Amino acid sequence: MSNHVLVPAFSLLVLTGCMVAPRQGGGLEIVPILPVVVEVDSDNYYAQGGYHYFYTSDRWYYASSRNGERRELPRSHWPKETRHRGWDRH
Repeated sequence: MSNHVLVPAFSLLVLTGCMVAPRQGGGLEIVPILPVVVEVDSDNYYAQGGYHYFYTSDRWYYASSRNGERRELPRSHWPKETRHRGWDRH
C-alpha cells in the first residue's frame, strides 16, 4: 500500500478517539474522548490527557486547565457511566 493511502487511514484511526475543537484565539485543539467509566473527585473534576473535565447538572465540560474557560463536551464524547469517588452507594 502506498503512503498516499496509509496516512489518511492512520489519521482516521487515531482521530476516532479524539475530538477536534476550535481553540480560543484561532487554531484547533484535539480533545480526547472520555473512557467508558469515569470516577470524578469530590468537586466533580476529572483530568486526562492534559485536559480537565468538569461534571455538573448532568453535563460534561472541558478546559485546558483546571480553572480555564470551560466548553461543553459533545455527548458523543461523554462516558457511559459517571461515578463519584468516596460516595457511599448504600
